[in-house]
Amino acid sequence: MLSGLNHLTLAVADLPLSLDFYVRVLGFRPRAQWDQGAYLGLGDLWLCLSSDEQQSQARSADYTHYAFTLAQQDFAHFVEHARSCGVREWKSNRSEGDSFYFLDPDGHQLEAHVGSLESRLAQCRLRPYAGMRFFD
Repeated sequence: MLSGLNHLTLAVADLPLSLDFYVRVLGFRPRAQWDQGAYLGLGDLWLCLSSDEQQSQARSADYTHYAFTLAQQDFAHFVEHARSCGVREWKSNRSEGDSFYFLDPDGHQLEAHVGSLESRLAQCRLRPYAGMRFFD
């Protein structure tokens, strides 16, 4: 039986550049590195960066993205820090809770989000999406 998210692996074109981004900009802790990859940690999250020279900067315009939890009191500081590091934004927030949508050096779509599944569901109960059903 599945019990949760084990890890994320992202294909990256430039391992040193991506490693610097995830450590310096996002605050991940390096745990191991090798010629073709690196393991990083952030709280309970295990992230693997895997070198892939075929990785393209051009990503499809889909909504697939990876969201990281951020406390409300840290949101403004994080956004200011990310912008000062030159991150590119890919979307404006239109949902419950503060969110900052940005790209990593390989164009992976990331989000820093204030809120939880419970806060999102509470908001959706007030203004449900078309056809939305809740399972309690």
